[in-house]
Amino acid sequence: MAQTVAPFEYPGSADRGWSDGAGVEDTALLRTFSPLAVSIFADRAWLRSEMAEDAAAAGLRVARTADLATIAAGADDAPLGDLVLVDCPVLEGTEMAALARLDQRVANGGAQMVVSTSMGSLDDVFGCLDQSEAQILVSPSRADRLMALGQVLCGQGSRVRELSDIDRMSLLRLTQQVSEIAHKLEALSGSPLEDESGDRVGASAFSFDGSNARDPATQRLVQSSAQAARTGRPSLPDPRLVRKILRQRQLRSRFFEGELFADPAWDMLLDLTAARAEHKRVSVTSLCIASGVPPTTALRWITQMTNAGLFCRAEDATDRRRAFITLSDTATEAMARYFAEVGSDLLAL
Repeated sequence: MAQTVAPFEYPGSADRGWSDGAGVEDTALLRTFSPLAVSIFADRAWLRSEMAEDAAAAGLRVARTADLATIAAGADDAPLGDLVLVDCPVLEGTEMAALARLDQRVANGGAQMVVSTSMGSLDDVFGCLDQSEAQILVSPSRADRLMALGQVLCGQGSRVRELSDIDRMSLLRLTQQVSEIAHKLEALSGSPLEDESGDRVGASAFSFDGSNARDPATQRLVQSSAQAARTGRPSLPDPRLVRKILRQRQLRSRFFEGELFADPAWDMLLDLTAARAEHKRVSVTSLCIASGVPPTTALRWITQMTNAGLFCRAEDATDRRRAFITLSDTATEAMARYFAEVGSDLLAL
């Protein structure tokens, strides 16, 4: 049942003769100073009340609260306001219809949407939200919801921007480093490797006897690097090597505090690189697990990486309710060149 909450008066509005209704002479000025209007949809009544309290405390005007069935029925076309908060821990027929409808209405109306769900329903929720660029929270605490509201109040637009300045710089450095490697190798492409005597390095340079053999994965990486140097077009590394690197990175948490080495951007790039080489699809849930950080944090990174042009959303051709995450073509080439550069470094050892 939809509920209408009493209009929220912005502090000082009475002194200016403003109210949430008629009699406003300067509508543009009112819009400038009025608090953002929020609509809340959740099936749990106590949670609707809690979310409304938090929104009001954050200075938002709670325009309405309702359960998801109200939206799923399609009979409610009341304005959604500036922000839509949705709680959808389990996604079944009614919830799926409501979420898809909200996703379209929010996208068409230019509002923002924050959806909380559970890890078990994450893939389905992600699949439903393909238009609104909604922020997704996984099993959030009350503090997590307040943080999401804080981001809205910061006026950061419809895209999720919850990363700290340090995290932003880390992503920027990562992107720049991969780009610099790509440009460097591009400049070197077409110039065959030479040994100290000036002769071209032949295939025999990669023949090792048993006493000096590199491990097979490293040897394949070196061979791939040599091929890249000859053709100027490196291929993706052997996925077994990438998986081995991921396992080694995860092994550190057995001996040290895991947060010391948290690097979700790189771990997700590695996971998607291996998956692309294996011709496998990666769900958003699987990628969150590979990131090594809490799901909500991983989702923020996925949004950042997508906005940076490194990740792409890929719809499931057989089931429109599902979507996957893939490397962009630019990121794929950059990762291939990165591993080719690593292989070149191994040649110098």
